Amino acid sequence: MPEKETLERAREDAREGKAPSTQAGEFVREEMHHVREGKHGARSTKQAIAIGLSKARRAGVKLPPPPATAEPGTIESAESATRRAGRKPSPRRARAITKALKREPHRAAMPKALAKQAKSAAHRRSPAARSAAARHAAETKGPAGRRAAAQKAARTRQRHQQTAEAS
Repeated sequence: MPEKETLERAREDAREGKAPSTQAGEFVREEMHHVREGKHGARSTKQAIAIGLSKARRAGVKLPPPPATAEPGTIESAESATRRAGRKPSPRRARAITKALKREPHRAAMPKALAKQAKSAAHRRSPAARSAAARHAAETKGPAGRRAAAQKAARTRQRHQQTAEAS
């Protein structure tokens, strides 16, 4: 079961009209905290994210199904979680899952692992899709956010130029 604060934050995102993926992000965030604090582990960052998404679906977040290219087991699991929305998992099953996850390592939620996952996920998208996402994010930032982002981008450009000149 997700924590009350997580459910509340996800509901708040829904009230604000944010995308289902943003709402689900709260559950993924909670999962990363669980792995970090040693509540349980995960074999990989991808697994930790999948657990969070499954919790989101069970909590009633209207997430789209996984792509057709996903493993059949993944698609089946997502469908099952969507069907079980609003229902409490059986205590016996919950205990078995927690016991199995406790045996897994905790490195899946390390900042380095998360950065690697984010980079590989971004790399699977086309440059046009990444650019469109960045443009959309800039529109929703507000003046102060845009200014901070522009300053950061300028610093990054400067750093990249320095490394290019050095090599």
